[in-house]
Amino acid sequence: MSDGRGRSGPGRTEYDAVVIGAGPNGLVAAVEVAMAGHRVLVLEAADSPGGGTRTEELTLDGFHHDVCSAIHPMGLASPALRDLPLTDHGVRWIHPGVPLAHPLDGGRAAVMEQSLDATADRLDAVAHGDGRAWRSVVGRVAESGFGLLDDLLDPISIPHHPIRLARFGLTGIQGATRVGRRRFAGDDARALLAGMAAHGLQPLGSLATTGYATLLGALGHLVGWPLVEGGSQRLAEALVSIIEAHGGEVRCGVRVRSLADVPSATAVLADVTPRQLVAIAGDELPARYRSRLGRYRHGPGVFKVDWALDGPVPWAVPEVARAGTVHVGGTIDEIAAAEAEVGAGGHPDRPFVLVAQQSLFDPTRAPAGRQTLWGYCHVPNGSTVDMTGRIEAQIERFAPGFRDRILARHVMDTRAVEAHGINYVGGDINGGAADIRQYVTRPITALHPWRVPLPDLDSGWYLCSSSIPPGGGVHGMGGRIAARDALRRHLRS
Repeated sequence: MSDGRGRSGPGRTEYDAVVIGAGPNGLVAAVEVAMAGHRVLVLEAADSPGGGTRTEELTLDGFHHDVCSAIHPMGLASPALRDLPLTDHGVRWIHPGVPLAHPLDGGRAAVMEQSLDATADRLDAVAHGDGRAWRSVVGRVAESGFGLLDDLLDPISIPHHPIRLARFGLTGIQGATRVGRRRFAGDDARALLAGMAAHGLQPLGSLATTGYATLLGALGHLVGWPLVEGGSQRLAEALVSIIEAHGGEVRCGVRVRSLADVPSATAVLADVTPRQLVAIAGDELPARYRSRLGRYRHGPGVFKVDWALDGPVPWAVPEVARAGTVHVGGTIDEIAAAEAEVGAGGHPDRPFVLVAQQSLFDPTRAPAGRQTLWGYCHVPNGSTVDMTGRIEAQIERFAPGFRDRILARHVMDTRAVEAHGINYVGGDINGGAADIRQYVTRPITALHPWRVPLPDLDSGWYLCSSSIPPGGGVHGMGGRIAARDALRRHLRS
């Protein structure tokens, strides 16, 4: 049993492993431990598991909105998730007609089909040669398959496909504005690349922003950009079901504030940011390690709006309704300017807006004849500026009459985003700045940055959140990497 300071007394511990936090990474960590035959307990402060994979009636009765994550290419592609029996535990993947649409002024829209050939043909029809360039920049990554993806999602391990990884890096390390303008002639391909690059929450001239774009584009061609029937919460529920099927336990409504709140265990895996780790462990952490955690940087936040609509969004280009995800922001120059302004601490009048229209493909999300819409833009970390009007003006720009369809809206500024998920410090949904400096050095520069030095405790402690490599996203790799290390070091049979 615990002695009140997180230490184990004589005899057997209460659990082989305790996981703090039931976000996707924490749940995957628990799955890894439970499936290895060990006793695991997950403690979650919220009333339901899921973290970034929750679904709630945020606006009106019967309208089910994904509170954070909405579209899940990594659910099918990540090595931490793709081999799990998720469908046996209630997950049904829905593939929209196309992964991505990007409306442009003048009644045009760029479209990324799941088919690489179809996408290249469309781009060639707009600007001759762009299809060939798309195959070179994005298609080559897709054709590398899961092998390259696995190396990218486990960036500290020895790569299994070093030549493919090096080839990816030659282009991926570059800024997206440079690659977009040099490699593509037409607005369509440039806009598609820019919108995907903006998922990295960095100015588009920053190093490695092309890597974000080409990875997301490749996933669109490799597995699509699916959503989960009934909402992202179903993904969390499936992971909980797998844990329980292997004898594990998930307790919600239990906040861990100190080491004394952690039951005795051989290993503890914490799905938290460095800030929460310091709050929990306090002076038990070595002073030098605490100082290094204190230098960890968080990136921009998000301002999110969910809408209940009386019908589909009236896109000026009807084909945009084929897409589960819509990037609203105009040309590469407009998106680059907006993201640069956010990076400089400003709030663009024309923000880049990420939109998901799940209910067009999943009728369980809204009452008959009605629709939901999900969207957010980037803002400086900790911003309290209301971006609702600017976001809706951007959608209205490409969908005249959109505002007339709104029945209700639910708004979350960065404070509300962090209140929903304590790991989203200042509204940062990536668990830390996602620039090149913090891709592998999360939260510190170390061979095994997820290992937490608590030398006076009997338990082995590990970070397993998006604050360790490979960073943000619903891929579960932080949980898998940390759990497998704990299994080798502390939970060997």
